[in-house]
Formats: sequence, structure tokens, C-alpha cells
Amino acid sequence: MDLPIVTEAVIDKTALRHAATVVLWRAGAGGAPEVLMGQRGAKAAFMPSKYVFPGGAVDPADAFVDLANGLPMACAARLNLDADIRPEILAAAAIRELWEETGLALGVQGNWTSPPADVDHDWAGFAARGLIPSAQEMQFIFRAITPPGRPRRFDARFFLVPATQVAGDVDDFSAASDELSHLHWIALAKTRQLDLPFITEVVLAEVASVLQNGPNTAGVPFFDNSGNRPQFRRLA
Repeated sequence: MDLPIVTEAVIDKTALRHAATVVLWRAGAGGAPEVLMGQRGAKAAFMPSKYVFPGGAVDPADAFVDLANGLPMACAARLNLDADIRPEILAAAAIRELWEETGLALGVQGNWTSPPADVDHDWAGFAARGLIPSAQEMQFIFRAITPPGRPRRFDARFFLVPATQVAGDVDDFSAASDELSHLHWIALAKTRQLDLPFITEVVLAEVASVLQNGPNTAGVPFFDNSGNRPQFRRLA
């Protein structure tokens, strides 16, 4: 499982890019659900100062990462709908972004067949903990494409994941990067007190529904802004 050395390739950050986000949740006081959120920097090009979930664009190295445990079959099948990227790459990107931005690892104990070649890459830090990424309880619950004209555009998939899948202390953010500040667990019912992007509010509503009623039998909601006219549809 050799990972390529990540070079300083020129990336057009205004182009539409695949992305993955983790909505990590746990049962809080009295059993009420809490989610993990952080605040983007005031000078960020995309959603400055907004509270968001950990996530970001797919990295080329994510395509070369083997998962200790793969995605649930139904999750992988829905990710494959209207997609031109392997579900495992999206899962790997989501796990890496969570690790990078919060220091929390979705993984199990084990040794990589071949350690990451670039010691400065985020996967190298993950492997150094003696962990292999695991996607066994990741649930694909939402997809959204950023409308045209924004400084950054993403085709983002949102994964709902129970905090029980984290290896280690879910309150320890000491290994987090500085991309998100004010990382904290917040009761799902209180999230709208934060300064949220519109799409995050919509995702939170879906999170509440899934946690209360189970997976949406109508399919995964998809805000599709890939064409000239925005569409809302479901991936079923």
C-alpha cells in the first residue's frame, strides 16, 4: 500500500472538487445527541467564521489507502449513484480530514503494509499511531454541490459516524490542526445557536431525522448544483 509523495502541484481551487465530511455524534447528557463542530477562520476563502463539521477536498493520496474495514454495503451502493469516484476514496478522505482537523482517528489497531512515503503527510501521522483507517459504521446521509460562482466549489458527501468508532479519547483535540477553532461537542438541539452556513443547517435537520427514525427510505438527499439550474433530488 505505497502512498505517493505529495508534491506542490498547482490545483485550481475554483474548480469543482470531490469532498467528504464527517458528522461525528455521541449521546450526551440524558441521552440527547451531540455533534462535533468547529469554527472556520475569519480569513478563510470558503465559509469564513462559520461553524461546520470536519471535512474537505479529496487528496490524491486517499486513492492509495486501504481500509481495515470497508463501508457498509448499502452506504457504498448509494455513494456509487451518479458518481465518478470510488466510494472507498471518499471514505478515506473523510477519515483523513477528521484526523487532520480534530486529531480524532476512525481506525483500528494494526500495521500498514507499506507506511506512507511522505512523512509530512497526514496519513503518516495516522499510521504512526499504529492505526489503520476503518469505515465500518460510516453512514452516507447527504450530498451537496456548491453553486457556481463561489470561490471554492465542492461535490461534498456527508457521513454520519458514531463517536464509538473513534480510537482514543473523543474529547482530546490536542493533535488537531489550526484549520478549525473552538472544536466542541454541542447538543444537536442547540446547534442553531451557532453561526451556520445554510447547507449545514439542512444537513443538521437530516441528522436529527436519521438519528430519530433511522436511514431515510426515500434515499439520500442531494442538492445538485452541477448544471445551470439547481435541483433537489434523492439518491435511492
